[in-house]
Amino acid sequence: MSSTAEFDPATEVLLEDTRARRTARLGGRALWASVADGGVVLVVAAALLLLYDSTATASPLLVLALVGAYALAYNVDFEVGPGLAVATQLVFVPMLFLLPLQLVPLCVAAGVMLGNVLELAEGRIRLERVLGRFGEATYSLGPVLVLAAAGVSAPADAPAWVLLVALVAQFAFDFVHAATHARIALGISPRVFVRDLSVAWAVDAALAPVGYLAALAAADHAAAFLLVLPLVALLRTFARERRARVDHALELSHAYRGTALLLGDVVEADDSYTGSHSRDVVSLSVAVADELRLDARARRDTEFVALLHDVGKIRIPNEIINKPGPLTPEERALVETHTLIGEEMLDKVGGVLGKVGHLVRSCHERYDGGGYPDGLAGERIPLVARIVCCCDAYNAITTDRPYRAGRSAQEALAELQRCAGTHFDPRVVDALARVV
Repeated sequence: MSSTAEFDPATEVLLEDTRARRTARLGGRALWASVADGGVVLVVAAALLLLYDSTATASPLLVLALVGAYALAYNVDFEVGPGLAVATQLVFVPMLFLLPLQLVPLCVAAGVMLGNVLELAEGRIRLERVLGRFGEATYSLGPVLVLAAAGVSAPADAPAWVLLVALVAQFAFDFVHAATHARIALGISPRVFVRDLSVAWAVDAALAPVGYLAALAAADHAAAFLLVLPLVALLRTFARERRARVDHALELSHAYRGTALLLGDVVEADDSYTGSHSRDVVSLSVAVADELRLDARARRDTEFVALLHDVGKIRIPNEIINKPGPLTPEERALVETHTLIGEEMLDKVGGVLGKVGHLVRSCHERYDGGGYPDGLAGERIPLVARIVCCCDAYNAITTDRPYRAGRSAQEALAELQRCAGTHFDPRVVDALARVV
């Protein structure tokens, strides 16, 4: 998250969807995904119990202590897009060397379930979702299989390359689990959230050496792994502070969107044509942005600029805006100040809307440099402004005005194509034609 508490719009959507899912009922597809994930853990864990016999032993008290510590670490979560980065690596690594390897996946699953019970007690998750979290132990299978294949039972006996391969295997199994769940439960490609998932892996990689040191200390005194708990408590404090910042960022984003909609309503109340025109330009501009494959931030900027590109007109007298005949040079000069007025108004709002003010300013530039207010040309005009300019013109041509009737879509497209390269960006015109 940036210093201005602003998220990338795509991350914001994923965060809100994730939060909503955690308190929503477990749907059919999500249920099947959870059953599939949990089934994999059970099958592999059962195979390990039957086919692998570790020489390590552990007292029931140590097993309970590790599961309890894991549950505490599980509740130290940092929200990153569609998932959570948790502090469980601090306890998971000691588990690998203090417990018989065949017990580790089941103990991790038990820790996950206990951690979810704690979340349930705090009202952060629904009961049926607790039962669906068994599959979150999938990631533990990778390191267990690597260490079992290498015959490593003590942390001091593990070569560095084995530890590295075990960590990579953890990430690989975690990715398979996340990708499978995303595809089955949500119907989305893992490419959507792989960047955010890598943040969680970075947290695991950073905490793994600390967990390994705890495992070394616990080789002589098993209870020494409890030394990681003060760090768990410290990270829990940081996690709560981040959650508060995330809440603030999301609330601020909603406030910006609400402000944009409110300003749009003010424009509509001041002049019915301008208001409805702005709303029509929004949907068309966003469709063109999607056609041009703009990223989430540019798409959001397109939405805001299309909604607010005429906001400066609320300071232009209505008798000029709605004049049935041609404007005088003085009147036209006054109307052309509305982009500057719009930028000034949005700058005063600040935040996200302040950042799109310069785009509103450029919505009446021409591709050949003959527009206003700055005479920008070609690629010097921001792409968002070029999109809104083209969609604005299309909507103006096809809409009834006080001084003429609207023309057909075919006539409007023909006019835009005639002016491609002079008034409009040819690439935007082509995208608009495909959308229409």
